Parts: sequence; structure tokens; C-alpha cells
Amino acid sequence: MAINLEELLRLEIPQQQCSYTERDTMLYALGTGFGSDPMDAAELPFVYEDSLKASPTMGTVLAWDRSWTPRSGIDWPKVVHGDQRLTIHKPLPAAGTVISSARVLEVLDKGKDSGAVVRVETTIREASTGDPLCTATTGFFARGDGGFSGSVMKGPEFHQLPARAPDSVFEAATHPAQALVYRLSGDRNPLHAVPAVAQAAGFPRPVLHGLCTYGIACRAILKTMCDLDPSRIVEFNARFSATLYPGESIRIEMWKDGNVVSFRALCIERGIVVLNNGKAVLRD
Repeated sequence: MAINLEELLRLEIPQQQCSYTERDTMLYALGTGFGSDPMDAAELPFVYEDSLKASPTMGTVLAWDRSWTPRSGIDWPKVVHGDQRLTIHKPLPAAGTVISSARVLEVLDKGKDSGAVVRVETTIREASTGDPLCTATTGFFARGDGGFSGSVMKGPEFHQLPARAPDSVFEAATHPAQALVYRLSGDRNPLHAVPAVAQAAGFPRPVLHGLCTYGIACRAILKTMCDLDPSRIVEFNARFSATLYPGESIRIEMWKDGNVVSFRALCIERGIVVLNNGKAVLRD
């Protein structure tokens, strides 16, 4: 079954209703590194029930649903996460019921031997009011699905980082069990848990979710640029450029220009960029 462009763009993805609790909010925060230092009282509002706050990037896992993928024609075992964009319309409540609406936004054929990019837009709304909370656009890189259109399509340009040295740096260690904790927030792909599955996919061991690295970068910007106030972040975009393994250390480099924070994340042990072309837009 190959990609049929017209059918994929017409694909109906059912709405999902999801209720989440304070426990889910704390679990997501723990999975993205909040609370790593037990003496850091400033991060307690993300991992402790008194005055609990939700991290903005939790919007990428609310109402998590991939049940539609078998109907897409995409060779999903060969798919990797390419990029993630998130617009926050209203700070996420610490608990609540939401409704998600998703659609295939665009499909880009990179060529027969170069794969395809499929972007899916998901809007999360409060069930009680209908107010939009966030819009997440996920770029999937379908490595085995190029060549379906007979032409090569070019996608949008990614945010360019400043050429100067970073204005701020944040370093953190990931835990060997971090992927096992993070997957409880939605993405149960065995690639992140089962050694045999990871090795069959060409990795030496289970890999950390790209969206976990993305959440760690958000934690770094919240802590460094926003005084841990999640309402300050209104946009958070990044491209996934390499794999990070649980237990490795991460270095977030940040550049601030007005209300825009450019960022990237590096694996300290291997000296490679794992998250690139990052752009966070802050509320004044």
C-alpha cells in the first residue's frame, strides 16, 4: 500500500475526547526532567500538587492518537519525527477535558530515494468552552514513501540560528529510565522500550523520544528565560536532527533577540546536535 496523495489529504481523522488529571500533568513534567534536583523548590509547581502548573509542551501529548495511521498508506515502521511546531493559544490547565481535531495539512514528496514529509495539524480545545488551547503541527519524515507524485516538492524553510555565541546555556542529564517514564504520557512505541525492537530498527539500544528532548528544551527556556512562568511561551518550534539515548547528557544553547529565543540541543557525550533550528516566541 503506497501513499495516494488525494486520499491522504482527504483522510478523516476522528475527533478525540480526553480527560487528564493532575497526575498526568506531573507525570509529563517528570518525564521531561522537571524535579531532577530534589532541592530545587522553583520546579515544584510542575511536579507537586500545590498550585500545579502544566508545561506548555504537554500540548503535544494530550489526546495522543495514532489509530488512523494504518489507513494512511504510509510505511510507518520507517517513519521518524522530523519537526514539531506548537502554538499556545491559552495556558494549559493542570487538569481538564479536551477535544482534539486533527487533519493532514500537507504532504511533500522529496523524491523516490529521499522519502516524503507528512505534516499533521492537531487543534486541542477545552471541552467545556470550546476555547482553543494549542495547535500542534507534527512533521513526519516517511523515509520509505518518496516518489509517489513524480515530482520533488520543497517544504518551508526552518528557523535559522544566530551566528554569534549563545547568550545562555542549560545543561542536564537524562536518566537511563527516562524513556520508560516519558512513554507513559502517550507514545508507547516499543522503539523506546524494547532492546530487540530498537536493534531491528538499526539502533544499538532504545532511544529517547524526540518529543521528550523537545520538552527538556522547553524546560530549559522556561527556567532560563521565563522565570518558570509557562504563560510566557506562545510558540515553540524545533527540528529533530539526531537521536539521543536515555542516560546521555544534553546541552541547550539559547539566543535571545527581543521576544524570540532561538535554541538548539546537543548530546554532550557525542558532540552532536539532536534538536536544531529551535524558535520560541515569548509573550511580552
